[in-house]
Formats: sequence, structure tokens, C-alpha cells
Amino acid sequence: MTHPTDFPRDPASPALPTHLRTALWLAELGIPVLPLREGKLPVGNCPTCAGGACGDRPHMKAAGPCECPAPCHGWAAATTDPTILTSPAWARAWKQAGAVAYHPGGARLTVVDLDNTDAVTWARQTLPATKVVATTRGEHWIYRGAIRSVNGVREGVDLKSTMAYAQWRGPGTGSVAPLPAIVRALAVKEPTVVRQAPCAVTVRALAGGGECRHRSPAYLERGIAMAEKRINEAPDAIHKTVYRMFLAVLSAHGWCGCLTEAHIGRLFTAAQEKGESLRHCEDAWNNARTSLGM
Repeated sequence: MTHPTDFPRDPASPALPTHLRTALWLAELGIPVLPLREGKLPVGNCPTCAGGACGDRPHMKAAGPCECPAPCHGWAAATTDPTILTSPAWARAWKQAGAVAYHPGGARLTVVDLDNTDAVTWARQTLPATKVVATTRGEHWIYRGAIRSVNGVREGVDLKSTMAYAQWRGPGTGSVAPLPAIVRALAVKEPTVVRQAPCAVTVRALAGGGECRHRSPAYLERGIAMAEKRINEAPDAIHKTVYRMFLAVLSAHGWCGCLTEAHIGRLFTAAQEKGESLRHCEDAWNNARTSLGM
């Protein structure tokens, strides 16, 4: 498969939905694609995964799609086959689609996802020039060559290649350059040290004003350790697992003032070691607090 150095324009074809037309064009270039619903999340094509019920990660084997009756969602469902993309099984997905995503590793590409202005400045000062695509908060720098995907290799920098997807945001500017050694080196490093969670827990006094049972250090320690273990052992559905564990810890320990920043930091660390970004951790924590009325 050859890699385009400059993406041609999306050919006009009014008979097809816009996102499907874009997907078919990318597929012709050898880039595996999939539909995204609003919020940049994959569209689930089976009841198990509909509406993000499975945590927005397909039930995958080591390298293959989830075992659903039809092609489902996530990087493993990305394809270049126009027969699949236009099949009845995918028709519902394209009707729900709010965007198109692609599997960079499947096209032997790597996306350096720069999530803020500081990350963009670092890239411009450090990385060799390549194709650059503007995003909502930063830029995607696209290189030729596949590596493992890693979140948080630097503050605001993720690597998206194998077993990951990136949203298609247009052809960008510049030409695709070979993957440089500096990016390959980032992929084998440990993720950056997790900074302490900035969100504080708002707690309420016990209704009866009695002694808090969590004053036993062992009780609280068991709760935190169990949440860390569940997150660490989750084989898939990481987003959903992290949210559930945050919700469970807050429900059991978040009302009496015993839960400290150190405990929250341990939970965030466990989640980020499984690949969650700090932003996703903060969102999951705040959503759990909202669900409990905290």
C-alpha cells in the first residue's frame, strides 16, 4: 500500500451521506475507517454495544473485532472494504454518525495528538516537519510508520497508532514524513508521572451525626485497594470500569470526609496506568460526583 504525501480532495457524490462519502474516499487510499457518533465515540452496531453500553471499547481478542453478529465499533472494526462500509449492517451506524474516524496503525501511520498549545509548541520545536491537521484544542501530526499507542507520553501528548483510532479532521497541510526516532522513543517510555488530581471532594456530615465507620484505616484501605485492583485487571471497557470504580468509592467513602487527596491520587494513577488521560479521569470523577449529588 502506498501512502499519499498530499491527500486529494474528497470526490463529490451527492447520492451518498457526507460521512460515508468521506469514509469511502479514505478507504480507497488504504486507510481503515469507522463511523463516530457525537462526542467522538464509536457507533455500536449491536445491542451489547449500543449507546456505549460496553464502555466504548469492543470486546476484542488480541487482534480482531468484537464477537457481535455484525461488525461493531472501535479500532478493530475499521475497514477499507467498501462492501462492508455500504452494507445494511452499517447503515444504522452512518445514520447516527457525527464524524469519521480512522485506524492509523492499520494504514501504517502514527498520529501524534497534541492536545493543547504547550504541546503544539513542543512539537514545533522538537519534531521534524510532517503533515499537520488542526483539531479543536491543538493539532494532529501524522507520520508514516506504525508503533504502539500510548497516552500521556508528555503532558498533552498522546500517540495513536495500533489498536487506536483518530478522528478525521480533513487533509491538513504538508506531506507525511517517516516516523522519527524521537517519536518511536516516546512510545517505549513509561507514561509521564501522574500529577495529583486537582478536584477536591465535597462531603456531607453523617445524617445521624454518629462516629464514622471509615475511621478504621483498614476499611478505607480495602476499598481503595479493591478499586485499584479492579481497574488494573479490567481487560476492556476501561472508561466504564474507571467510572464505576470512582462511583463505588465515592458512594462508600465520599460522604464523611475520610477520603483524602492521596486516596484520589491513587485512583487516578491506577486509571492512567491503564491508558486513561488525566482529562478522562477528571471527567469520570466529576460525573460520579454529579450522579451522587455531591
